Amino acid sequence: MKKWVAVTTSLVLASAIALTGCGTKNNAGTNTGGGTGTQAGAGGAASNKGEKFNIGMVTDIGGVNDKSFNQSAWEGLQQIKSQTGANVKYLQSKGDADFIPNLNQFVKDNYNLTWGIGFLMADAVKTVASQNPKAQLALIDNVVELPNVESVTFAEHEGSYLVGVVAGLTTKSNKIGFVGGLEIPVIKRFEAGFKAGVAAVNPNAKVTVNYTGAFDKPDLGKAAAATIFNDGADIIFPSAGATGNGVFNEAKDRLKAGKKVWVIGVDKDQSLEFGDDVTLTSMLKRVDQAVIRVSNDVIDGKFKGGQVVTLGLKEDAVGLPETSKKNVPADVLKKVDEYKEKIKSGEIKVPEK
Repeated sequence: MKKWVAVTTSLVLASAIALTGCGTKNNAGTNTGGGTGTQAGAGGAASNKGEKFNIGMVTDIGGVNDKSFNQSAWEGLQQIKSQTGANVKYLQSKGDADFIPNLNQFVKDNYNLTWGIGFLMADAVKTVASQNPKAQLALIDNVVELPNVESVTFAEHEGSYLVGVVAGLTTKSNKIGFVGGLEIPVIKRFEAGFKAGVAAVNPNAKVTVNYTGAFDKPDLGKAAAATIFNDGADIIFPSAGATGNGVFNEAKDRLKAGKKVWVIGVDKDQSLEFGDDVTLTSMLKRVDQAVIRVSNDVIDGKFKGGQVVTLGLKEDAVGLPETSKKNVPADVLKKVDEYKEKIKSGEIKVPEK
C-alpha cells in the first residue's frame, strides 16, 4: 500500500470553506434511515464532464442531516454535481446491518464511485470491495488496504488542539467538558488533542470526559452536557455526530434560563446552525474537501485505489472557521496561530490518544 499526504491548493481550500457554510435546504432531509436522496446541485454547472458519472454515498448511523461529517460529505457531493454534472445519491443507514446492503446497491448499479462515510464503515467497505474487485470505493476516517479502495483520514487531534487552546484561555471556571460518541480511535484523537491544547495554555483547567456510546442520540448528548454543566463547566466540546446536537440544545436551554455557557462545534462551522450565542468556535474537519478531491479524480480517470490520504493542518483540512472572530478575542486567536505554526513545523507533536 502506498501512503501519501495530499497537498491542498488555495483554490480547493476556498471552495471547501465556502461549502462548510452551506445549509441543508437542498438535502433530501425528509429521508430517514434507509432513505435515499438525489441532488441537482446549487447554481449552474461549471462543466458537464461528469454527466455520465454516478457517485453514491452511504452514511453511517448518524444520518445525512447530522449537522456534522455525514452532512459535510453530502455537501461535497452536491458541489460535485454542481461543478461537473455528475449524478449523486445517498443511502442512509439505520444501523451497521445496513452498511453492506447499501454499499452493494450502488456497486450492483455500476456506480463509478461508492463512498463509505465514517470509521464504522471499514469492515463493510472491505467486504464489498473484496467481493467486487472492479468496483471503485472510497472511505472516510478509516483505512482499507485494497487496490480498489482509496482511504482518507484526518489529523483531528491537530485541529482539536487548537480549539483546546481557545477553551483553556476562555474558561472562567477552569472546568471544561468533552462529550464523545463511540469510544473509537477517531474520536479518541479529538479527545487527546483537545485535552493537550487545554493543558498547554491552562494547566489548572480540568477536562471532564463523557462517552455516550452513540452518534445518533441527541438526548444522550443533552443529558451528558447537563451533568457536565451542572458540575460547573462553562465550555463543552462534543465529538459525537448527531448526539452532539444535544449538547447545543442543553446550552440553548440554559441560555434561556439566564445561564451563559459555551459549546465548541465539530466538523462544520456549527455557529451557522446553532447560533453565535452558544457557539464559541468550531473545529472544522473538511470532509467535503476530501469528497470533492477524490470524486474529481474518478471523473478525471485518476482514481488512486490502494492509497491512503492523510489531511491535517498543513493541508488546511482541519482548523477554526473565520466566524471564530465573533466570540474569540483577537489575542486568543493570535495564540492559536502561534500554536498552529508550531504544530505545522513539528515543534509540537500533538498526541493522538
